[in-house]
Amino acid sequence: MAQKNGIDGRKKPNLLITGTPGTGKTTTASALAEAAQLRHINIGDLVKEKNLHNGWDEQFECYIINEDLVCDELEDMMEEGGNIVDHHGCDFFPERWFDRVVVLQTENSLLYDRLATRGYTGSKLSNNIECEIFQVLLEEAKESYQEEIVVALRSDSIDDLNNNVSTLSDWLRSWNMS
Repeated sequence: MAQKNGIDGRKKPNLLITGTPGTGKTTTASALAEAAQLRHINIGDLVKEKNLHNGWDEQFECYIINEDLVCDELEDMMEEGGNIVDHHGCDFFPERWFDRVVVLQTENSLLYDRLATRGYTGSKLSNNIECEIFQVLLEEAKESYQEEIVVALRSDSIDDLNNNVSTLSDWLRSWNMS
């Protein structure tokens, strides 16, 4: 588990923002990174930019992430601290990397509309809705990290986004003071 305020060599905390696609991870991570002056790392973009994948999955229309390559790429940045990692999965990152794991959750009908607007159809759409219904990512986070660092936040509206950024900014300030 990561220790507060430099005990593990970090001067700034690392956060993971996770959740089903369409829950607002990238929007939240970008807004928080700007507000807190932290680095936003979008894993999907990183995988594409650095070619950290094992090809394309035709069924789910996405890259097959090479988790070892992703972790190797991130190791030095994560040790420095001050990162907000944005990804729809969380079980392959080392536990020591994160001081807070945020699972964004969206009401199912809103999520359906967001994903359909993105062009999700068929099994890609239904599998993601099922993940949200069964809270797969919240359970994955609780199994992968100490429960006291995992927090679920509602992400249905712009008000939720603003509240979440405010809540997480407050947490960051309290981390820096401890």
